[in-house]
Amino acid sequence: MSKREVVVLGVNGHIGRAVAEAFAATGWDVAGMARTDRHRLPGVRFVAGNSDSVEDMRRAIGEAPVVVNALNLPYDQWDKGRMEAQMRRVIEALGSAGRTVLFPGNIYNFSAADRRVTPDLPQRPQTPRGAIRVRVEQMFETAAARGDIQAIILRAGDFYGPGSSNDWFDLAMFREVAKGRVATMGTPGVGHSWAYLPDLARAFEALASMRATLGAVERFHFAGHFVTPEQMRVAIERAVPVPVTVRPFPLWIMKLLGLVDPVMRETGKMDYLWRRPMELADPRLDAVLGKGFGTPFESAVAATVAPFFPGAQQIHRSLELPAQARV
Repeated sequence: MSKREVVVLGVNGHIGRAVAEAFAATGWDVAGMARTDRHRLPGVRFVAGNSDSVEDMRRAIGEAPVVVNALNLPYDQWDKGRMEAQMRRVIEALGSAGRTVLFPGNIYNFSAADRRVTPDLPQRPQTPRGAIRVRVEQMFETAAARGDIQAIILRAGDFYGPGSSNDWFDLAMFREVAKGRVATMGTPGVGHSWAYLPDLARAFEALASMRATLGAVERFHFAGHFVTPEQMRVAIERAVPVPVTVRPFPLWIMKLLGLVDPVMRETGKMDYLWRRPMELADPRLDAVLGKGFGTPFESAVAATVAPFFPGAQQIHRSLELPAQARV
């Protein structure tokens, strides 16, 4: 059994794809499970499987000592115990051999009143969706307490990155880019936690590599980029290769669309995340990753924006960002 062998459950998703690529880039033996081989990732062995089947997941995991649980349900299907049922199947498939499971957490577990969100902060979810996430993490804790697994939870903000789809850049901010219009998310002057996927994926790999030094249950918070809409606007305007009009995204639209769209209805219930500053912080993880680990904010935005302009030559400005826009 290779000590550098990892299986990614849900390899077609945002985090699954990015993590598989990060592990492969550092020499791991990587397998990725999904229903279809959508991305055909170099260096990743595809295993066809369904997350509804414990046997499929058990077969995909095989003897691998490390598993990344990147599975997720559609946003409007988290309720009625479905999210917990999925995690129960994952835990059953992991068995009792002490495998390490890495799980992407989010900020839903905390209250909107929590300004600086650190791993030791009490979890006080204020929505049903947050309560679901708390229960899921507790399921991993229980399995770890039995000695069945080692659970490493890495919490992050909203994902973004080059080639990612069905995220805020794709569904809202650059939805009308063909018409020369781009939107920024959030409330003026209020910071929001973003996670650049390539950096987050490398953080998962770093934690997997040091798993022998970690406890049975570990929580880390990935700081990523905590920026205001104004800072995002400056970075976008510097990155786009053609003139665009950048305006704030009207948050009320989510609730209006939610009258007919179940996904938007559930999304609208979480709009407090755009109205209140909730900054993920973790000095311990920062020390593990080391100074200069993350991609500079403006570079991350530029890489994310580029695929929205296929064939266009990117404008490279030599002028530095204003101080208030640096992250």
